[in-house]
Amino acid sequence: MAWRDSRRSRQRLLLFMSAIVLGIAALVAINSFGDNLTRSIDEQARELLGADLTLSWSRPPSAKTQQLVKTLGRDRAYEVSFASLVSIPKTGGVRLAQVKGLEGNFPYYGTWEVEPASAVQTFRQAQSRIALVDDGLLVQLGAQPGDSVRLGNLSFLIAGRVTKTPGQAAIAATVAPTVFVPNQFLAGTGLLQRGSRIAYKYYYQFTPGTDVGASIKKYESVFDKEGINADTVADRKRQTGRSFADLTKYMSLVAFVALLLGCVGVASAVQLYVKEKITSVAILRTLGASGRQALLIYLVQTALMGLIGATVGAIIGSAIQLVLPQVFGRFLPVSVDTTLSGPAILGGIGTGLLISILFALMPLLAIRNVSPLRTLRTSYEDDLSGRDPLRWLVYLLVVGFIVGFAYWQTNNLMLALGFTGGLTVAFGILTLLGLGLIWLVRSFFPASWSYVWRQSLANLYRPNNQTLILVTAIGLGAFLIATLYLTQGLLLGRVELSASGNQPNMVLFDIQKEQIGGVRSLVQQQRLPVLQDVPVVTMRLTDINGKHPDVTKKDTTQKTPSWAFTREYRVTYRDTLISSEKLAAGKMPYQANGNIYVSIEKDFLDRLHLKLGDTLNFNVQGMLIPTIVGGTREVEWNRVQTNFVVVFPAGVLEQAPQFHVLMTRVPDNKTSAVLQRDLVNRFPNVSAIDLGLILKTVDEILGQVSFVIQFMALFSILTGLLVLGSSVVISKYQRMRESVLLRTLGASRSQILRITALEYGLLGFLAALSGILLSVVGTWALAQFVFDVPYRPDIVPLLVVTVVVTGLTILIGLFNSRDVLVRSPLEILRSEV
Repeated sequence: MAWRDSRRSRQRLLLFMSAIVLGIAALVAINSFGDNLTRSIDEQARELLGADLTLSWSRPPSAKTQQLVKTLGRDRAYEVSFASLVSIPKTGGVRLAQVKGLEGNFPYYGTWEVEPASAVQTFRQAQSRIALVDDGLLVQLGAQPGDSVRLGNLSFLIAGRVTKTPGQAAIAATVAPTVFVPNQFLAGTGLLQRGSRIAYKYYYQFTPGTDVGASIKKYESVFDKEGINADTVADRKRQTGRSFADLTKYMSLVAFVALLLGCVGVASAVQLYVKEKITSVAILRTLGASGRQALLIYLVQTALMGLIGATVGAIIGSAIQLVLPQVFGRFLPVSVDTTLSGPAILGGIGTGLLISILFALMPLLAIRNVSPLRTLRTSYEDDLSGRDPLRWLVYLLVVGFIVGFAYWQTNNLMLALGFTGGLTVAFGILTLLGLGLIWLVRSFFPASWSYVWRQSLANLYRPNNQTLILVTAIGLGAFLIATLYLTQGLLLGRVELSASGNQPNMVLFDIQKEQIGGVRSLVQQQRLPVLQDVPVVTMRLTDINGKHPDVTKKDTTQKTPSWAFTREYRVTYRDTLISSEKLAAGKMPYQANGNIYVSIEKDFLDRLHLKLGDTLNFNVQGMLIPTIVGGTREVEWNRVQTNFVVVFPAGVLEQAPQFHVLMTRVPDNKTSAVLQRDLVNRFPNVSAIDLGLILKTVDEILGQVSFVIQFMALFSILTGLLVLGSSVVISKYQRMRESVLLRTLGASRSQILRITALEYGLLGFLAALSGILLSVVGTWALAQFVFDVPYRPDIVPLLVVTVVVTGLTILIGLFNSRDVLVRSPLEILRSEV
């Protein structure tokens, strides 16, 4: 019976079930991509690390440990890295870069992509000063292979352009472009000075088949004591896999939003479909069919159409995943080989079928209550509008399914409940806005307006109106797009705020104690202000309340994390607060009765499970300094300030080995370039961070991120438009009859065209406006409670979203009403009515 009854309605059934196609396509594409990415990470795990094992540290270990690390593995390569200003003498360009001095055959696995390819071998056998430079850095500074790059006191010939380093995503080169030089020449640059922040690393290759993790297990205690971090292929695989698994899971939730939008369209379309089938159901009931049988007939129809829609979506999604490696390319450290993923395809089809049935059940339940007397009566509202307990069960099943799906993706119940709650709030607000708009138009109907306007506005609340469904579906799509742009503006605005007014926008660091006078003089010669001059002392924590790391590890009652003893602390000394700090408890650092009282950042104190009065013992270059926690501070870390976790009182660390950080403000890029060039010439070990350059880099990164999010949000907006199209077509019969009656009563084609255009224009505008209002409120909350920045929404993207959504709505509405405009009323009445 379901098959027979569908003969006259298959086109409509296929149309409204097509609303779930894009949601399933996005879901299958993301999950297939995630499966392929996981497989590629497993296959290319060694290429991610470039070796079987890496050992890294930021302070030279003991002589005994240094001897140990030189005996591991079959072969090893050595790397010394640090941040420094580099310059191109030919163009005068200066840029902060990551300098890496290499020695050995790194990488052991993967391809180091350099142009020309022969430059890699030349570099490894270098007997002269040559360098390999990241492509991005060469482009920024206007250089090319054959030019020279200056590091400190030495110049290096640029032998090749590095396009890819094993395990490094393309976006990483944008943030920290690298200059590779032979390690043997680093000492001559004059950049390896006491107090400089230098990182050391060994890359190891082991005999094939060696269990690297087991081989180094016996040295773990030595590595922990010396602050050496070990990274194996298994560790890197696990870390990278987890990071990108989280990415694909959250992107799947974005795709799921598109699917839910489609299902809202399914529920709306099925509701209209049920109203059209009331007479048929009443006849079936007269012939002896039960309410349950009538329900199952139409449930089978919608289930089959849901299966078809989900299958088509899975096929499209499998094709879309071929594009995703290009979409995510700059963020991926591996190359992804795309193949069909059975679990993703079957999971997508199952999800689409189940959720389309759940959403279709809500309006279909009313079929059970249709009385056989409907064959004699024209009214059926009493049968369809009564309360049905099963409807609440279906609502619970829908909510339960959404929570379950989100939990399956995130493995976190609170996140799953938060996701469901957020969706519920968004749908609820948009629904209330839609109902409010209907009430406003009906309550304040402009009776004095022209005939065309009155007809258009009346269509917003007449039976079979589409106001609620379009405000919800299109509004949520517009909300996603608008929120993307506004949030991106918030992130950029947060950084720009730090560079506004009289705040510093250039940081000079690694200034040795004997150089600070010369650097200050250089800054003042450029007529620039010295906004801050802060000494920095490097130290380590040896014990807390008299208990050393070994004791805290064995004592299970101790809550102090192990990293508290392995990390390096960079502290300063002063007796006053700065503008980014606020006293939380106790006092500022001070000395009393021969004791040293330090101030700790409040959140850090909580993470160490400490309290006022606890004792901390610090090691500064072999000298132990006992201290007492005398106070806590709240620190605004987003401010461009020299913020510190630990602050000592003045009069304690003045003679300790230290370097200085100087902050100034440059008015323009030209002044910044001159200052950096002078720094490179006179103080090559001093590095500078230009906030303007950071802003540009952040803008590039956010541009990449926004492209990815736009790509996913596109599925939601397209689904919303597809819901619009299907809703218009499903209600075409009702609109057709109304338009024919208007034509019969004398309305011209021009009037019908204007009525239709105005109706759908108003619908599109109201839908976009609802989504934009929700996004403005949402981003205001982010600005107020998360980013803590003034809220200045960018109007241009909001206007673009509004115009595009409104225009597409009008076009789709007119396209589906074209029959009324080009055919005579009698012809339409014969064929349609």
